[in-house]
Amino acid sequence: MTLEIAVRAVGTSSCHRMSETEGQFYSVQVGDSTFTVLKRYQQLRAIGSGAQGIVCSAMDTVLGIPVAVKKLCRPFQNQTHAKRAYRELVLLKCVNHKNIIRLINVFTPQKSLEEFQDLYLVMELMDASLCQVIHMDLDHERMSYLLYQILCGIRHLHSAGIIHRDLKPSNIVVKSDCTLKILDFGLARTACTNFMMTPYVVTRYYRAPEVILGMKYKENGEQDKQAAVLIQYLNTCVSSISKSMAFVER
Repeated sequence: MTLEIAVRAVGTSSCHRMSETEGQFYSVQVGDSTFTVLKRYQQLRAIGSGAQGIVCSAMDTVLGIPVAVKKLCRPFQNQTHAKRAYRELVLLKCVNHKNIIRLINVFTPQKSLEEFQDLYLVMELMDASLCQVIHMDLDHERMSYLLYQILCGIRHLHSAGIIHRDLKPSNIVVKSDCTLKILDFGLARTACTNFMMTPYVVTRYYRAPEVILGMKYKENGEQDKQAAVLIQYLNTCVSSISKSMAFVER
């Protein structure tokens, strides 16, 4: 897929364009970045950032719910960034599962395709990432429920022929009621692709042996990443329990 095709595919999707929503945007400074968003999104506050962009929490005054607004900065500066933005948008629009983050809205403030530089994705707002949760003192029931939801989400992706390729605790988010969802599909691929998938994906500590050795991989490569996440999760929980027991014994 060429850069031009990626731009046109996203630009002609359900995005809101300035010509269609004239005067409905406003700009606000969030850290070192300027967010130009629809006026329905208020009270923006930075909650995270990554290689793909910056994420803010906001209040959707139309739906009356808190949301997460992700800004993809210059997603079409080169072919690699264009493919990642396109994959994330398409997969989020297609996947519908309770353990996969839900895409609520997509928009750009630019007036025309020629000026198209920024893409905003509006998704469900969660309370914390699994990175934070694994350091909490959780009982066996909550631990089991979180692990079960991870497996359900991955199973649904694999049944749809989707390989996440970047499964790790920071890409798994949780709400206070223990609801868990998987996000960040910028590196995802469909299992039926005819192209050789690049071996340089996934945070180093979560790479499957097939990826490290440069072998061809499909859904089976995700099983090792699941195991790595689960082992880290369980080890942290067991370590926390051991420390608590040692304190009690003292």
